[in-house]
Amino acid sequence: MAFLLRRLLLAIPTLFGVLVVAFLLLYIAPGDPVQAMIGERADEETIARLRAQLHLDDPLPQRFGHYVASVARGDLGRSYITNRPITQDIRERFPKTLQLAGAAMLLAASIGITLGVLSARRPGGLFDRLSLGIAYLGISFPVYWVGLLLILLFAVTLRVLPPSGYGRLRFLILPALALGMRSIAFLARMTRSAMLESFGQDYVRTARAKGLAERTVTLKHVLRNALIPIITVIGLDFGAYLTGSILTETVFSWPGIGRYVVNAIGRRDLPAIQGTVLFLSAVFVIVNLITDVVYAKADPRVSYS
Repeated sequence: MAFLLRRLLLAIPTLFGVLVVAFLLLYIAPGDPVQAMIGERADEETIARLRAQLHLDDPLPQRFGHYVASVARGDLGRSYITNRPITQDIRERFPKTLQLAGAAMLLAASIGITLGVLSARRPGGLFDRLSLGIAYLGISFPVYWVGLLLILLFAVTLRVLPPSGYGRLRFLILPALALGMRSIAFLARMTRSAMLESFGQDYVRTARAKGLAERTVTLKHVLRNALIPIITVIGLDFGAYLTGSILTETVFSWPGIGRYVVNAIGRRDLPAIQGTVLFLSAVFVIVNLITDVVYAKADPRVSYS
């Protein structure tokens, strides 16, 4: 509990810094926010009334105070384009991004860790060289290129999966695979390296001397003690999926929060950009906090007292 409180207190300066940057975004960006809302044909009286409602004529510290108070109430403002509350847009779209990120991470963890374990059991063998080749390819190719290639192969050529959209499970397979490809590569290499290091430890030789089966030694002793770097990669990548799946959602027309940000940028909807930046920063901090807590569960040697 003390560790959680310390980490939460340390997260406050980070989130406050993001809050300041998000606030200044509206005033640093070129153009008049009121003109973006109502167009260029509005009369001066309407413009003056809206500027007063949005506190745009107040001193900058006073405007920042209004913004902090609104965020504290859970009010991230309204979209210039749709005039909908941004929190409502986030509630509708973030679960779809969470669904995509969860599927991609599950796919990456199951495939990547399996490849790493099998490679570490027979280093230098045919399967080891093959999995390392797959890992290098997964790291080298950008996600949008992988996405277009998957669409060309499975949707256009083989016609077994839909190229884009949102719906049943079959719509999730291609975007999850495209998003998780780099994590598959990283996890395979990380698992292999960590397990090869663990295989040379004294506790592994002791376990083998006791007559334990090689499968038990690999999974119960070697893999568990190699989990710390693996958990680090999973935590960082999952946080990145939740906050940075913009390209994947755009390529596959996935109606998540990443595509929402792209549309907001294209239409200069600055309050929507502000709100999503602040929300996604908080999500990333929370994911990192959960990752640190999982360390203690995976490795009893880690202490947070």
